[in-house]
Amino acid sequence: MSSEKAVAGNGKPPMREALVAAAFRLFLERGYEQTTVDDIVALAGVGRRSFFRYFPSKEDVVFPDHERCLADMTAFLAASADDDEPVRRVCDAARLVLRMYAENPTFSVQRYRLTKKVPGLRAYELSVVWRYERALAAYLRRRFAARRDGTLRADVIAAAVVAAHNNALRSWLRSDGRGEASAAVDHALAYVQSTFGETAVPPAGQRAGDVVVVVSRRDAPLWRVVQEIEGAMGRT
Repeated sequence: MSSEKAVAGNGKPPMREALVAAAFRLFLERGYEQTTVDDIVALAGVGRRSFFRYFPSKEDVVFPDHERCLADMTAFLAASADDDEPVRRVCDAARLVLRMYAENPTFSVQRYRLTKKVPGLRAYELSVVWRYERALAAYLRRRFAARRDGTLRADVIAAAVVAAHNNALRSWLRSDGRGEASAAVDHALAYVQSTFGETAVPPAGQRAGDVVVVVSRRDAPLWRVVQEIEGAMGRT
C-alpha cells in the first residue's frame, strides 16, 4: 500500500492535498517568500521526497490543479466532432477552467490574492495561461487550416476567448468568490462567439432574427473588420 493511500485510509486528506493545505496555511501566516519547502513538509508531516513527487517546485504547489485541467481541455478538444462549431467549442473548453476555479472558491480567492502579491507567481500564472491559449489555438488552427487566414483567425480567437474568460473570472475573484461565476463568464464568452462564431449568439437587446451586413475591403486587417462589425451592432 502506498503512503498516500495509507494516509487517506486513516481519514486524513491524501498527501497531495495535505501538502497544498500546509503550503497555503504557511503562505498566509508567514508570506510566500518566507516559506520554504522544508517548512511545508514539516507542517504536513512528510519528507522532502514526498513533496517533489507531486510538485517540481514551490511555485507548482500554488497551482496544483492546472495540469489536470489542461489535460482535460486537450482531451475535450480532441474529442470534438467535425460538425462542432469551432468557436463555440473553444468557449466550452474555456468553461472547464472556470469549473476548476468554482469547485473551491475559498482556495481560488486565496490563490488570486497571493498571486497578486508575488511577481514570480504572477509570471508563472501567465505561463499557464499561455499554455491554455496555445491549446485552444492548436485546435482552431486545425479547424481553419483550409482558410487563407486560418492561422491568424485561430490565434486571434484563442486570445479573445482567454481574455474574455479571464476578465470575468477575475471580477468574480475580486468579489471574494461571491455569486455565480458562470453567469459573468457566459456573458463574456457570448461576446466572443457573437463576434467570431459562425453561429452567432445575439447579444442582449438584439433579436435572434436581426441580420447585420458589413461591407469591408478585402485587404482590411482583421481588427478593422471586427471594429466595423462592433460599430454596426452598436457596441462602440
